[in-house]
Amino acid sequence: MPKPTAEAYAEGLARLIRCETVSSESHKDKTKFYNFQELLRSMFPSIFSVCEYEDFDGSLLLHWRGEGQGEPIMLMNHYDVVEAGGEWKYPPFDGVIAEGRVWGRGTLDNKGGLFCMLSAADELASEGFRPATDVYFVSTCTEECDGSGGDKISSVLAERGVRCSMVLDEGGMIIEEPIGGAKGKFAMIGVGEKGCVDLKFIARSRGGHASTPGKNTPLVRLGKFMAAAEKKRLFKVKISDTVHGMFRCISRSMSGFMRTVLGHSRLFSPVISRVMPSVSDAAGAMLRTTVAFTMASGSTGSNVLPEEAWVIANMRTSHHQGREASIEAIRRLADKFDIETVILDGGFDSPLSDHTSAAFRLVEDAVGAVFPGVSTSPYIMTGASDCRFMSRISDNCLRFAPFTIDEEQMESIHGKNESVDVSSLPPAVKFYKYILEAQNGK
Repeated sequence: MPKPTAEAYAEGLARLIRCETVSSESHKDKTKFYNFQELLRSMFPSIFSVCEYEDFDGSLLLHWRGEGQGEPIMLMNHYDVVEAGGEWKYPPFDGVIAEGRVWGRGTLDNKGGLFCMLSAADELASEGFRPATDVYFVSTCTEECDGSGGDKISSVLAERGVRCSMVLDEGGMIIEEPIGGAKGKFAMIGVGEKGCVDLKFIARSRGGHASTPGKNTPLVRLGKFMAAAEKKRLFKVKISDTVHGMFRCISRSMSGFMRTVLGHSRLFSPVISRVMPSVSDAAGAMLRTTVAFTMASGSTGSNVLPEEAWVIANMRTSHHQGREASIEAIRRLADKFDIETVILDGGFDSPLSDHTSAAFRLVEDAVGAVFPGVSTSPYIMTGASDCRFMSRISDNCLRFAPFTIDEEQMESIHGKNESVDVSSLPPAVKFYKYILEAQNGK
């Protein structure tokens, strides 16, 4: 049987893009999600035929039974996507193949990964391959909204006593120069993600007419509070073992002073902790809890002082400070401005995985085999994924998507003109095959 070409893979992914799967917490009708699952069945008949299938209200779990009794592995990629507003170069749900790329919402986040994962499994299954240990495939329709699919699947597997030696979900990709001065390409492998908390801050008053305002009205107090939250050092800064490992890996491609500083990051921790947030927002966010104010409301009239005004903030909590201490730190600041703090979503804490583990080395080996010349580095994801829930069933939850992307493509994730290179699809399929075949010692 001839191997599929890059063009054939591109057309296959384009079919998934054309099946729109935008998710939101308000969606009750799951018809489009089940239509997407039927499309998967038609495109990947071999793997669906050898796997046990379970539905979790639109999210799917496939169980491929292996020949041996070792701990299973899990491969994940969600299939829901965010909305696609704005003016796109090509329509976001047409799956256009042009300029050497597949264009559309979900090409990178996360139907591209799902397509390559299932292509690898389907091709192996069609050849009669059977893994040495059980393999679970997970794809949810809720990752971009409430995460309920991943939460439920992990809870059910935990109840069944399932323990996985590795979970591999979306996450970092192969990028150029992750920190200024780091020459070369790096596969950024996430070994954890920060907690995600939504908070509401409410300021109240007696209201009144805007023609006779008093001092420190609700919106003024909220403004002062937000300015103080941005200016003050509310949250503890610490370089974790994971970030030390990242700096050590990246420093090898650097020269001069930065090679010395990052290569000996434990020695230079005070300097790095102070300087890094101004050098790189992404790197700085790995060192501390962050808070971003995202929504606001006041009165309904331009000449009315609000009796109640509020802002909503999204907080990403560091592992070293944690959720409760991070919330308490900003609550204390809010109290100084007579502002009430309400927890809308307390999030889900998940631990960091060991970047010296056998599971990490497996992903590292797969990168080395498929992407020669690419270095690997651990890092902490600042975004959220379904993988956090799988810490219930595995100590080794890793986050990596095997695509080489540039800065423009990185910015297109949740933005406009999302696209993946056609040439990147065959290596990604090969990467997942390496992971699956490694269970047999190949």
